[in-house]
Amino acid sequence: MRPRKVVIVSRIFLPEPAAASFRLAALARGFAAEGADVTVLTTNPPRAMAAATVDEPYRIVRVPVLRDSEDYVRGVAQYLSFDVQAFARLLTMNADIVVSEPPPTTGLAVWLSSALRRRPYIWYNPDVWTSATLNMDVPSVVTQLMRVAETVSARRAGGVITVSESMGEELRRVTGVGRDKMFLAENGIDTDTFTADGPAEPWDGPYFVYAGSVSEWQGMDIFIEALARILPRHPGVTLHVLGRGSDLTRVQGVAARLAPDNVVFHGVQPPARTAAFLRGAVAALASVIPHTGYDFSKPTKLYAAAACGTPSIYAGVGAGARLVSENRLGTPVEFTPEAVADAMEHALDDARSGEREGARERRRTWARENASLAASGRAAAAWVLSGFTRDAR
Repeated sequence: MRPRKVVIVSRIFLPEPAAASFRLAALARGFAAEGADVTVLTTNPPRAMAAATVDEPYRIVRVPVLRDSEDYVRGVAQYLSFDVQAFARLLTMNADIVVSEPPPTTGLAVWLSSALRRRPYIWYNPDVWTSATLNMDVPSVVTQLMRVAETVSARRAGGVITVSESMGEELRRVTGVGRDKMFLAENGIDTDTFTADGPAEPWDGPYFVYAGSVSEWQGMDIFIEALARILPRHPGVTLHVLGRGSDLTRVQGVAARLAPDNVVFHGVQPPARTAAFLRGAVAALASVIPHTGYDFSKPTKLYAAAACGTPSIYAGVGAGARLVSENRLGTPVEFTPEAVADAMEHALDDARSGEREGARERRRTWARENASLAASGRAAAAWVLSGFTRDAR
């Protein structure tokens, strides 16, 4: 019996560091472990990142695309520069199953090509884009078009992979897709890279780390406001921002005004250096602005910090706050500068007293047992190949 041919379609993939890159690489390895013949159709990496040859059990097909000023594939023109090529390539690629990663425009390209080739596809749902646009400065027509694209992508798919119960419920609410066609593959992190074992970033003085996307719905500038409140008592404390996003320029302006000497923006960093920063941090920081349609999210930052044994301060409500509280991964707080500043002070006290180090092994063990992307990828791949495709056409 010949191996099943699987094509994964995504505008972002390794070596470009992002939650999607790690998640899809784990899925590709999972398919290969199940005996499938796997190809990843993606973009050329950013100019600063060479597409290094690595020993992986899958092939990568790359296409050139438009990138924005931050060298990121973000925006309608950028998305379409990939989607059009993906559609054309998929028409000629042999595949038994295609897996599509957002944005929903890519989902439309995969749906149409799959309909023409009469083969099933899977919608991988790590985010609900319609909900995200509600917190962005975009015309209402954009949100409406996004809802249509996301609804078609999800409802026409043979199956949907979602990363949490709350994310699946939000997708059902927005698109009407049935829960009976969803598979839950919990989000997580590469626990071989993000581990408590290894060097810490050699930085003088205590510091906090915000590692990941800087988007409007996250409101990470609340940590800068909190930092400014504690600086009179802790003038040597710094906050390191590792990442990029649509809200980065505004956040940099807040930092220049409130704490110009104590907030350092590093841009996107390789996973190994991000892990080093996390190992040495007093605490990792994560946030979601409450009650703006994204309370169902569980930021990947929380898993990465736990895997490195580092406590998290989470500003927000909902699924992320419960994740931190129920698993003792750090401190969930109200989304106010005062509450965050108080948590920062306590974290500094814990670092000095040794409390932080004492709980490192417990957090790391939890991450290895509950947040392994390798395990999620293998489980999702096995589900996709399990025979549901009989009804997908």
